[in-house]
Amino acid sequence: MYIDPIIIQYPEGLEKDRFVIATYYCGTKRNTNMMKFAAALACEQTCGTWIQVPQETAEVREKCIGRVVGVYEAPSYQIELPKEVEERNFIVRIAYPWANFGEAQFAMMLSAVIGNISSSGKVKLIDLEFPDSFLNQFQGPKFGVKGIRDLLGVYDRPLLNNMIKPCTGLSPEATAALAFESAVGGVDVIKDDELISNPVHCPLVKRVKAVMAALKRADEEKGEKTLYAFNITDRTENLKDNAYKALEAGANCLMVNYNTIGLDATRMLAEDKNINVPILGHSDYTGALYESPWSGVSAALIGAKLPRLAGVDMIIALTPYGKFPMMMDTFVDGGYRMLSPLGNIKPVFPMPGGGTTQGHVEDVVRKFGNDVMIASGAGIHGHPMGPRAGAVAFRQAIDAVVSGQNMLEAAKQHKELQAAFDAWGYYQEGKTGIFDLKG
Repeated sequence: MYIDPIIIQYPEGLEKDRFVIATYYCGTKRNTNMMKFAAALACEQTCGTWIQVPQETAEVREKCIGRVVGVYEAPSYQIELPKEVEERNFIVRIAYPWANFGEAQFAMMLSAVIGNISSSGKVKLIDLEFPDSFLNQFQGPKFGVKGIRDLLGVYDRPLLNNMIKPCTGLSPEATAALAFESAVGGVDVIKDDELISNPVHCPLVKRVKAVMAALKRADEEKGEKTLYAFNITDRTENLKDNAYKALEAGANCLMVNYNTIGLDATRMLAEDKNINVPILGHSDYTGALYESPWSGVSAALIGAKLPRLAGVDMIIALTPYGKFPMMMDTFVDGGYRMLSPLGNIKPVFPMPGGGTTQGHVEDVVRKFGNDVMIASGAGIHGHPMGPRAGAVAFRQAIDAVVSGQNMLEAAKQHKELQAAFDAWGYYQEGKTGIFDLKG
């Protein structure tokens, strides 16, 4: 393969507003010429194919071809390869003219940056960098961290989320009864499980009406406001109709399984002027993309940066604490991607869930500060004293962390928190998982 100079163009010479820059991990054979391999990726995903065709003119290439802006090997062999090395590992950075996408969108962007080359063996998309010229075409979240705090009137502590359990099978009335208990206990945002949307046994509109009536009573009793994120996930053509029906029935928050409906469909809802409530993004199905260490897309990208760009206001994030495999640094990286500056795009709440208990509150807040929404399902509904007590115990843990109180001392003062610690333990980083306080 011939490589002309236009394909190898280091960042110093790049017109940055024209390009989205993709960073990849690549694992290759010992004898791979990595500059050619990187150039082949850049060509495959833009205007090239396996041979140069007549209409691939210099003009077409200048306008549309991807540029290799970095190839880095680790370890960084320079003069020779050790005899035992059979596979080499590289970080490759490629700049794609975003005009190739037609406009700022997800479908064509992902087709360009990890389309055909997702079938190229050990090639994993780690990150995407966007120029302001691209970012400014996205509205992003309507609410984000500040907007949700303004809705709730809560500014001085982490927020608490609860997912209704069992995941599915409940009637609207049973759902409302559980929502009432967790709300009265102090939950700020309750959500449907990702496995329920509009089934026959629990229709969306009936569920909205039952739950919102229950929350009205709960809010009056506790003196705080509660949001409930109703899952409207469906076929694309039904999404807006589901949203409008839920809002008409009184919903004050919505939820979508953003990866199964697609990022552009998520964006469609977030940018709809008629949808003026926060949208919670659930991360199910993202594991199909990020779990392989060799291929796919990184968790921080598919589970944080892209759904934030699509416009969700809070995002469920799996943790190393519970029932799913997740490295601690991967978890922290994802949370920071939701909160760190991203051009004009507002920060959004990380929602650590998937087995989170009261014993994890201190560690979560130490990592993210107050701008985190602790998400728990069974930690509330499975509490030995009932769901109301489960929520109370979380608020006791949150208050203790914010005030700087020792967690074990706080538990001695609060029977609900002590019962949670007795049931599930108290997590300290550096220990193996959750340890038993009684042991």
